[in-house]
Amino acid sequence: MSLDLARLIIDFGFMILIWAVQLVIYPSFGFYNETNLIQWHKKYTKRVTVIVLPLMTAQLILALIQVFQKLNWYSIVSILIIGVLWLITFKVFVPLHMSIDLEKPEKNVCSKLVNKNWVRTFLWSSLFIISLVYYLFFQK
Repeated sequence: MSLDLARLIIDFGFMILIWAVQLVIYPSFGFYNETNLIQWHKKYTKRVTVIVLPLMTAQLILALIQVFQKLNWYSIVSILIIGVLWLITFKVFVPLHMSIDLEKPEKNVCSKLVNKNWVRTFLWSSLFIISLVYYLFFQK
């Protein structure tokens, strides 16, 4: 399997995952009372981390390899988007999730998760589209 195909598959997986999070998972949090949200969320974060963290790490590693192998518009744009995604995830979303896990949810935390996640939804969707275009039309 080529590096470009591996990136395309991971980027596609993230696009599917982020849309499921945006349209199903985060909105569903609003239907829990605070006690049930805290109880479920602790299980949810452990389970979703097992999926998300290896994917994020693989995506970052593959993008870094691509930057060093072939510095072009695709590798530069990809690494910039991935960097922004890591920054947003760890500066915005990890603290929001931690507020729930620490049993002190921020006010309107469920709405904040949904509203702020549109940025990541757009970025991961854009990253997939960029990877698809590169794979179909520019890969040699």
